Amino acid sequence: MGFAAAIRSCLAKYADFRGRACRAEYWWFTLFDFLIGSAAAVIDANADQTLLAPLLNLALLLPGLAVAARRLHDVGRSGWWLLLGLIPLIGWLVLLIWTIRRGDSTPNRYGDSPLPA
Repeated sequence: MGFAAAIRSCLAKYADFRGRACRAEYWWFTLFDFLIGSAAAVIDANADQTLLAPLLNLALLLPGLAVAARRLHDVGRSGWWLLLGLIPLIGWLVLLIWTIRRGDSTPNRYGDSPLPA
């Protein structure tokens, strides 16, 4: 899955916490979120305002959580494990390891593999 396809997929599944997401979909959307957030912060800083970046972050929060939950589903974990991110350092490290891991190649309780056979 390429960059544009991943963004379209995540925005089309804006608040869909069901199913699975491959590594590419998750990481491309994470990169998109970072780039858009950084660009908005630069625009806000140059305009001496703080409106655009918070609005964009709020708009991308739900699809970001949804794709993260679907990514955890791909490795056989519940989306509720995202709450580990509230634990500084250790929680983030565990989530990072799980999002880097290869997903289950066979169907699991969250659905079929998101990768083509």
